[in-house]
Amino acid sequence: MLLRTGRRDRRHPGVRDEETAPIGDSGPRKRARRIFRSPSRAALVTALAVGAVVTLVPASGAASDIASGLVRAVRQLTVPSRSGQAFAGTPAVGALFTTSPGRLGQHFCTASVIHSPGGDLAITAAHCVTGTSGTIEFVPGYDNGNKPYGVWTVTKVYVDHAWASSSSPDDDFAFLRIGLPASGVPIEDETGAEQLATGAPASRQMVQVIGYPNASNQPVTCQDWLREPMAGQLEFDCGGYTDGTSGGPFLSEVDQATGQGMVIGVIGGYQQGGFTPQVSYSAMLGANAAALYKTAVADG
Repeated sequence: MLLRTGRRDRRHPGVRDEETAPIGDSGPRKRARRIFRSPSRAALVTALAVGAVVTLVPASGAASDIASGLVRAVRQLTVPSRSGQAFAGTPAVGALFTTSPGRLGQHFCTASVIHSPGGDLAITAAHCVTGTSGTIEFVPGYDNGNKPYGVWTVTKVYVDHAWASSSSPDDDFAFLRIGLPASGVPIEDETGAEQLATGAPASRQMVQVIGYPNASNQPVTCQDWLREPMAGQLEFDCGGYTDGTSGGPFLSEVDQATGQGMVIGVIGGYQQGGFTPQVSYSAMLGANAAALYKTAVADG
């Protein structure tokens, strides 16, 4: 297993942040990631290190924050052993790919089509498309090399100004404009769409989370109750969500017949989605997400 500071595939190149940026900018990668062979071992080291600091710091606000970090680190040793299961996918959720001349490259993150007036928007994590050069392709329903709904080009990325200025984990979400094919039929008409839910109470909800691990060509899915480990963040506990699952939707009220539901979060936020595959985070989608969605719709 991998322990990581984010869920985006490391092999994707990087560029600078933009509030509303067309694909194709270039720039330096923002952060490096470390790989540990054992998440439990790394979490234990983190817990012991934080514990040592707590013993030296008086019981103040800062110490309280450190203690909260200790609690979260220890929780990573005791989360349920359940794990996401590979499945054939669902139409509105897909993988984001790099491209090389004439063909798809490596898939590096996950995105989902959301309902919009123009039928041409998707949502993912902002850290997935920060530091991204070249063309990004979206393959909805991707399954072991099969592309049942075709390959769609991302033509523009929208991130919140708080993310663009400071990479705020509470604003780790992005909307993608999906280009029209020659037929002129928008992606939503082909795949259907998830509904975007902003401002709704999200903690203590049962959700389904879908993501594309970079080591697999099938998505994984798992259901569990959400937690609210800190202000502005949601937590989902289920194993198997490794690099590449960033941007995967937290879906509530899923219709079992269509596979569609309400997006109340995406893997990202705190620790860019989580240090271990067993614990995933999402920023809560609130007023900033609603405003950014309106910006993307108006720009269509």
